[in-house]
Amino acid sequence: MNPPPLPPRLPKEAGLFLRVARLCGLGLVSSLAGSAVHEADVCIYGGTSAGVVAAVQTVRMGRSVILLEPGQHFGGMSIEGLGGTDIDNHRNFQNSPAVGGLALEFYRRVSARYGRTDEFEEMLRHRRKQRDLWRFEPHVAEAVFAEWIKESGIKALPTRRLAEKNNILKEGTRIVALRCDNGDEFRAAVFIDATYEGDLLAAAGVSTVLGREGNARHGETQNGIQTTSPRSHLDCAIDPYREPGRPSSGLIHGVQDQPIGREGDPDDSTQAFCFRLCLTKDPDNRLPIPKPSGYDPARYELQRRYLAAGGKITPPFAGLPNGKTDPGSWHRLAGNMPGFNDGYATASHAERTRMLRESREYIQGLYWFLANDPSAPQETRAAWSPWGLCKDEFTDNDGWPRAFYVRNGRRMVSDFVLTQNHGRKLDPLPVEDPVGLVWWPHDLHEARRLVRDGKVWLEGIVFDSSTDCDWTPFGIPYRSLVPRRTECVNLLTPTCPSATYVAYGAYRIEYQFMNAAQAVATAATLAIENQIAVQNVDYHRLRKRLLKDGQILAPPSP
Repeated sequence: MNPPPLPPRLPKEAGLFLRVARLCGLGLVSSLAGSAVHEADVCIYGGTSAGVVAAVQTVRMGRSVILLEPGQHFGGMSIEGLGGTDIDNHRNFQNSPAVGGLALEFYRRVSARYGRTDEFEEMLRHRRKQRDLWRFEPHVAEAVFAEWIKESGIKALPTRRLAEKNNILKEGTRIVALRCDNGDEFRAAVFIDATYEGDLLAAAGVSTVLGREGNARHGETQNGIQTTSPRSHLDCAIDPYREPGRPSSGLIHGVQDQPIGREGDPDDSTQAFCFRLCLTKDPDNRLPIPKPSGYDPARYELQRRYLAAGGKITPPFAGLPNGKTDPGSWHRLAGNMPGFNDGYATASHAERTRMLRESREYIQGLYWFLANDPSAPQETRAAWSPWGLCKDEFTDNDGWPRAFYVRNGRRMVSDFVLTQNHGRKLDPLPVEDPVGLVWWPHDLHEARRLVRDGKVWLEGIVFDSSTDCDWTPFGIPYRSLVPRRTECVNLLTPTCPSATYVAYGAYRIEYQFMNAAQAVATAATLAIENQIAVQNVDYHRLRKRLLKDGQILAPPSP
């Protein structure tokens, strides 16, 4: 039996939520006394790049929208330091042909800000591979998103975080309203979770998963525990014990006391987070990175031993406009924090705040160590000391990003699961309902930093950009963006698809989030127009509209 239809769009004189309430037989008006009530056709939770794109598309299709952001800034990682966007930045493949629709409009708007429109369009016409034309500074991206929001007339509300209790009102399998921790209520016909963490999915009772499935679960080869990865070894052998050679003395900071496990087995760990700092050498724009008040050199013993063994922790390079850079994990000992972030996606608001604070203190101490600590080689200090934070970036947070680079949050579990096998090079599983294009390798950073054979060893790394690699571009299936109809019929997500851990490693790129966001917003408006569940949206109509709007659904001919 099909679920009851979604309510039609209401005339201006009628309140959408009141109509829904009457249809559902709910008495909600009195229960909401004293709170601010907001209504729209579509409510988007998460002001990431995907959230903004979904809002723009909703408005362009003639529907009202509310965009909610738990923090104070709109744009997600594109404004939190990830300016070295992963487009045309690898020697062995060119993925810019996958950027279409509103994602391409975003990059065009960025180019206009830099006065490089002609150069950008010439690159597109001739399919040239020019990495630097896709890159930007965080404050420029934020200005683009802000301008987009304003000219589109989007009701964008910052500091609207889901309440930790009693945050979702559902009638059967339909979300009727969500409540934020300031008491505001938001009512809509369709909701979109555009967070990296999957917070709205979880609150709405949609099945999600964290961590790594085993290879056997979906017939994959790169999921679960990775014991044979050629990238797992540091280039110097490092003793992991506080007293070298004595396991009983305990482990140095950053090395985890866990068994390795067996190849391909499931594991609760996820790839490491980091901060994507924005740094400069320009003395007129440089903020020195100060020594933290609680600086403890023992926290950087791993780096000290590595450098003493002849290892090189290479400094950043100016890969962004105006001589800036966005280091996150260019070296495995200079940014990633494996093990620390495993519980972030499911943590409380207070716990997330604590994790961010403690992580910033650690990274600040690490960068100070590399530039100043006498135990670091002079060559290392000379290379790192010219770099500092930027005065014109993250100006409300002393030059520091305000968010983690969340490489893995919750992933939805739906009737369809995107797997590594949809993107394998030989005989890939077909994607019959593509709404965007993934053009990136299965890319996973280390999940754990362990002891193997008495040495520090990195576990969980997957990446291959070589010409003979075992991956190929593949479509974003619409079925991976909608929940099971038995769980929710008016919720979609562009950022937390139904995908395995390794498949998500290829999916998790900002422009691909934007691609999926345009698709789910289009589907949401079609669901409203036809008064149907999001699972019942006609794919052929959806495809036709996406192509009309410039979305890329398949690789172009050579």
